[in-house]
Amino acid sequence: MTHLPPLPPQPAGLRWPTGDWEVTPGADSVDHNRLEDLLSYAFGDPPPDEMGETHAFLAVQGGRIVAERYWRDFDAGSTFPSWSEAKSITQALIGILVRDRKIDIHAPADVPEWAEAGDPRGAITLDQLLRMSSGMQFAEDYVDAGVSDVIEMLFGSGSGDVALYAASRPLAHEPDTVWNYSSGTSNIVARCAARALGVSGDDFKAFMFRELFDPLGMKSPLPKFDEAGTFIGSSFCYCTARDFARFGLLYLRDGVWDGERLLPEGWVDYARTPTPAVPETETLGYGAHWWLGMAGPGSFSCNGYEGQYTVLVPDKDLILVRHGKSPLEAKDVVQKWIADVAECFRS
Repeated sequence: MTHLPPLPPQPAGLRWPTGDWEVTPGADSVDHNRLEDLLSYAFGDPPPDEMGETHAFLAVQGGRIVAERYWRDFDAGSTFPSWSEAKSITQALIGILVRDRKIDIHAPADVPEWAEAGDPRGAITLDQLLRMSSGMQFAEDYVDAGVSDVIEMLFGSGSGDVALYAASRPLAHEPDTVWNYSSGTSNIVARCAARALGVSGDDFKAFMFRELFDPLGMKSPLPKFDEAGTFIGSSFCYCTARDFARFGLLYLRDGVWDGERLLPEGWVDYARTPTPAVPETETLGYGAHWWLGMAGPGSFSCNGYEGQYTVLVPDKDLILVRHGKSPLEAKDVVQKWIADVAECFRS
């Protein structure tokens, strides 16, 4: 059985950042000299070649902002692309539906393209989709459009109906035997959420705000939908760095916000429980639409293309948000930088 470190409670007497964040830039828990060195490097102008541009950095510890910096014309009001950070938001939406007993992640997923009798895909569950272990064929390659399902889905022939495109891929492996990171999977999941509610488009957007964003005080989210009305839950939900931190705080507080349980009990632990069959070639582990281990054992994170990150470190009661424009080959450098930044904070 996987041991998960405990999640920290909100400090007694500290107000929740549903309105404004409390800011304590001189916190004693921070090695300010080391952090300043790391930030000066990342926010260099011109930016370091090996890391690319860093547009925003935010650190929340103990429920307060303890460090924050922006590059050039960006500021606290700027919205940043989520890219695949949106996958973790999609996981939260499924959690809300589980809470309300509108969806069962262990039942076969509601996917019309798989409904024909005898279709082996018809047995795939939402749990397997959330853990990227469905066995579906999907090429996640942001470089070569000639072989890239994700580029074809987001920007090519599949862009009008991203879930249809993804659900039309064949089964390549028996479910639960092979892990394959797939943005198409997340868009199937997002459509399953909409079908469970019987809504799409603006009505689904209203659900996102009513049940998730508004209770957290997230005012900046800009979720994007395709022509079929499906939330593109793999890739597109712009937010400010402070709102990404609010989303992270919900998970660091075990799905509870200001005394109200928004995510069902156990849902955050489900998100951060390692999924079997993640290949050894991956530098990070994977849970259920969350990555594992970037800032040390027990940490978990929302990771997005070009270096978008919201990283939670439970044993330090720490959230790190980083946004920028880093080339794919800089991914390891950026992740190592985030791990080094986390070391600047004491428990």
